[in-house]
Parts: sequence; structure tokens; C-alpha cells
Amino acid sequence: MRFCTLSSIAAVAAAFSFFLSVSASPSTSRQDVVQHRYDGAEMAARGVRARETEKIKPKVFIVSMFDPEAEVWWGIPEFDLLARNISVPGFSPLFPEAHCTADGEICQLITGEGEINAAVTLTALYTSALFDLTTTYFLIAGIAGISPEVGTLGSVTFARYAVQVALQYEFDAREPSLPANWTTAYIPQGATQPLAYPSSLYGTEVFALNPTLRDTALRLAANATLADSPAAITYRAHYAPQSSNTTANYTAASLPPGLTACDTATSDVYWSGALLGRAFAAYTSLATNGSALYCSTQQEDNASLEALLRGARARFLDFARVVVMRTASDFDRPYEGESAVENLLYADQGGFEPAVENIYRAGVRVVGGIVGGWEGEDGFEAGVAPGAYVGDVFGSLGGEPDFGPGSVFEDGEGDGVAERKVRRRGVVGRRHRRPGARRGVAGSLRP
Repeated sequence: MRFCTLSSIAAVAAAFSFFLSVSASPSTSRQDVVQHRYDGAEMAARGVRARETEKIKPKVFIVSMFDPEAEVWWGIPEFDLLARNISVPGFSPLFPEAHCTADGEICQLITGEGEINAAVTLTALYTSALFDLTTTYFLIAGIAGISPEVGTLGSVTFARYAVQVALQYEFDAREPSLPANWTTAYIPQGATQPLAYPSSLYGTEVFALNPTLRDTALRLAANATLADSPAAITYRAHYAPQSSNTTANYTAASLPPGLTACDTATSDVYWSGALLGRAFAAYTSLATNGSALYCSTQQEDNASLEALLRGARARFLDFARVVVMRTASDFDRPYEGESAVENLLYADQGGFEPAVENIYRAGVRVVGGIVGGWEGEDGFEAGVAPGAYVGDVFGSLGGEPDFGPGSVFEDGEGDGVAERKVRRRGVVGRRHRRPGARRGVAGSLRP
């Protein structure tokens, strides 16, 4: 999740009040569901569970991060997610239920915002006895910041790579001792200067998703009519080339909303500014051996993907069935003449409402395409062959990553996933002290 500016809180509150006033279905209103959610702890204590004894086997599971991203799916004509509201142990106390259609083909959860909430909620999902997720497609669908070099307010992005850009060393940029030639105060772990490849990896730095499925999702959403707003039109005009003396190419920012294949950056830190934007764009490229194009910024996706990857290793789900779709609510940096403080805290960028709406407008076509194309020899039930590496930087699911130092595993007996053995333990992801180094600071150095 990423709000457009703090000044949008009042608008968000008004929109939230509107959502609560609208009936979601003849049998279940949005007000009822919200009340259910905040009474969730009491319901769990009373042992309230799904009425059905058989596991629910969704074709698509929509992953939302907070209320507006979730509520835009409620009360729509295509399907009723509020037909079944199922308390799931381990979900967020604020969002304790999964919501499903009556037939269980389409479900939704709300993780809560930030990396920890996302990872814990999705782990609770795949370890729950309530669901069979072995053939489920996951649509991670939320709002995000956007680089004005790649997209604009209201745009819909589909990612092949997710990069955890803040998993680095960091200095306060005001430190007087920093070398004058450093372009950023972020240093990859185990390195001693910016933009040196990290020699200490934790495994969550990069995830590669199914590129064929990403392209399929783009195709399914291609005919969606995207929402815009007068405020967004006014604000993005500041990024037009003729209105600025900047050398940066912000042409994409001045265009109407569209669909874009580009990649996403994860950090719990919500930043603003051209310097950080350029630094994280450079790290995104570095971490993927030049393959990823930095565009969207959010606070959950690498954590969500790590949880899903572990679920895949345990054979609860298929990691090649994950789509990351982010819609642009705000620019990650100001236009020429605007301060980073103004951009983040005060500017009315006008992107929040269309970004939320476009989650539904683009996402419903992806969901409908998957469910409607389920059957048959080439149907979605059988899966979508990636044709390229899918997984993390460690090679945890098998295969050889086409980014980073290569797989740290060797294939054991069996299918090469659950029984893979570490072949380079102690080289990646562990820290060794150099003489005089403080504990936990010096990264491991690859021989």
C-alpha cells in the first residue's frame, strides 16, 4: 500500500464512509462485513468457522493490503465476494476473514499493511486447513507509487520482478565523512560502495515471477477503461517536458493512465525524492543483472512473495501462478520546482481514487479471464508454462536464477524442491567478522 499524500486522508475517510454505506449484496452489506471484521477476535474466540466441511478450492485468490483496495471489489456486478465470510486463524486482528463467492471459485483476503503483516497473513492462509490452493492463482492487487520516468497516476503495472530495495546498509546522507563520489547513502550488503553487487544475501532480495502469466494478465486487462480524475490531470501536467527545465525524461508521467509491464520495489520505508528514486532504480537493475525496470513502489510484495514461495516449497501452492498488479496512486519524486516534502506530505496529486478504482477495472478482467478460461487442454487449470526462471535469488524452487550469483542449492533425490540441499552454505546469507569489524556489520565476502 502507498497513500498518495498525507493530505489525502480526509478524502480517504470520505470514500471509506461511502463504501460502508453501500449494500454489497441482497444478503450481506458492506457495513455488515466491516462490523464482522472488527468483531473478528470475538468470533474466533467463539470458534466461528466456515460452515462447509470440504476445503474451498479457489481458482483465483485476490490479495488486498488495506480497506480501500479490498472494498473496491465489493458490490460489483461480476461476482459477490461477500457471499461467504470465513474466519481464518492467524489472519490480522483487523482483517480476520477471507471473503469468497458462493461457489468458492474467487476469494479475497486483506493482509494488513507493511512487510510483516503481508508475510504473516499469507503464511496463515496456506497453512490453513480451510483451503486447497494447489491450483489457485494469486492476484496481488494494490496501489503504489510510480516513477514518472515510466508511468503516471492511475496507471496499471504488471511486474516480472520484485526487488527489496531497502535491504541494504544505510548511512545518514548528511554524514560529512561520506565519499564525495558516492551517489547514494545506501550500500548493498557485504559491499563497501554503492552499486557493488551484494555479497551477503538473505534470499528475499529478488523474486522472478512467471513472465508468460504476466503477459497474459496484461492481455486480459488490455481493454479495460481506466479511471482518471481532474486533480490527477492537473498534477501530472507539471511533469510535461514543456513545463519543466529538468533533464529527466518525465514524458510518461504526463500521459493518461495506461497499462505497463514494469517492475516493483518493496520497502517498509515510504520515501519521496529524485535522489532515492534514482538510487533504488539503479539497485533494482543491479540486483536483476539489468533485467528489471523500476517503476512501482510499495510496502508488501517481497514479503508476500517470500511467504508464497515457502508455501510452494511445502507443496501447498504453485509459485508460477502469482500475478503482481500495482496501480499508481502517487509519484515517487517531485516535478521540477516542487520539493520532496511537498510531494509526499502536502500535494494533492489526485491519484488515489483512480488508482483504487483501476484495481477493479483492470483486475476484474484478469480474474474473469482466468475463471472463464479454466477448462480445456490449454485452460488455466493446467497452469501457464513460464518459459523462464521463476523463484528467488537462491534458486529455492529449482532451476538456475538468471540474476545474482546463481543457485545455492544442489538437486537432491526427488523433485528437486522439497529435498534440495544447500551446496554453498556459509557463503551466501551469513556474516563473517573481519578484524576490528563490529558484529553484524561486515557482510560475507564471496571467495
